[in-house]
Amino acid sequence: MNDMLIRTVVAAGAFFSMANAATAQARERGEDYFGHMWGNGHMSGSGYGMGYGIFGGLMMVLFWVVLIALVVIAVRWWMEQGSGKRSSALEILQERLAKGEIDSKEYAERKKALEG
Repeated sequence: MNDMLIRTVVAAGAFFSMANAATAQARERGEDYFGHMWGNGHMSGSGYGMGYGIFGGLMMVLFWVVLIALVVIAVRWWMEQGSGKRSSALEILQERLAKGEIDSKEYAERKKALEG
């Protein structure tokens, strides 16, 4: 499962790296777009809202980290539920003998009945 978590974190890092590269390319072309909360739009402090600045960016990153973590936890839980090992009757009988719940005579009788 740790391998799955590592892949998820690497994928999230790649996603954010691509978003950062796209913003840098827009700056090089002279475009001034940084998203709804950072650009010169109505949320940048000169319109309806007062802008969110770095706080908005951190909240966005926090949102995605929490969302990805919840997805990873849900997938891990789902996979653990599906991979539950089901013991056969003979394995359960052997476990009961090992735990001392039954003696060897009762074990032999029940084993004979199961194989019978």
